[in-house]
Amino acid sequence: MTRVRRGYIARRRRTKIRLFESSFRGAHSRLTRTIAQQKIRALVSAHRDRDRQKRDFRRLWITRINAVIRENGVYYNYSKFIHDLYKRQSLLNRKILAQIAILNRNCLYMISNEIIKKEDWKESPEMI
Repeated sequence: MTRVRRGYIARRRRTKIRLFESSFRGAHSRLTRTIAQQKIRALVSAHRDRDRQKRDFRRLWITRINAVIRENGVYYNYSKFIHDLYKRQSLLNRKILAQIAILNRNCLYMISNEIIKKEDWKESPEMI
């Protein structure tokens, strides 16, 4: 029986898989089966880490805000600050607050002092 030459479809499928492998090392960039396996693994990691990245950035922003707020007041911390912001219905989110904390600490001190004054003012008539 004569040898059958395969058509272009299988070759086209393999070259499409090979377009993905430019950054892989070793057999992961040379062998078709391992390229396919590595591609699946890379896509799974990318999907998982997109959610993880959101979590990590939120944790970073919270840490930065908390560090700056604690420097300002002895008994004032991140959770009280955010609670007071929500009571004031402020539109500043954590990302913006973290940028303010890094670039201009005095501005964040002013915001927190303003919130503390308003909260103290609201609480004082109730006690009397």
